[in-house]
Amino acid sequence: MAKGTPATVALEKAGVAFTLHEYKYDPGDAGVGVQAAQALGIEPARLLKTLMVRTGAANLCVLVSTDRTINLKRHAAATRAKDAALLERGAAERATGYRIGGISPFGQKKRVRTIVDRAAFGFATVMVNGGRRGLEIEVQPADLVRLLDAAVMDVT
Repeated sequence: MAKGTPATVALEKAGVAFTLHEYKYDPGDAGVGVQAAQALGIEPARLLKTLMVRTGAANLCVLVSTDRTINLKRHAAATRAKDAALLERGAAERATGYRIGGISPFGQKKRVRTIVDRAAFGFATVMVNGGRRGLEIEVQPADLVRLLDAAVMDVT
């Protein structure tokens, strides 16, 4: 299967059960997350996209279902920040060490505060990016929160 990534190495090191899923990544598809969910045969709500958000003076990692949109005002209010904005492509890649389309919440270059949208908890397992385009990691939401020391909030 897939060659290891910093994300899979971090999960193996933590001793967490996870399953890898590969699919053909289509960078030209406007709805990459929905396309990935279709290719994997799962509901888009189970596949979480990794967004890097500048909140006040800090970068945060925010996980939301691919069929939902982050509400930056709600996010700022939930994190008690004055404002919030998505990081630009280059800034997100530099902050995480991953390429856009392959940003995983696990194994990032510098660990940042992580927020998981509450809507992700309607499933026994969810999928997050595995650290490269076309690779997803299936994990239990509780393990996701525990390993990332994430906060669960309504941000969509």
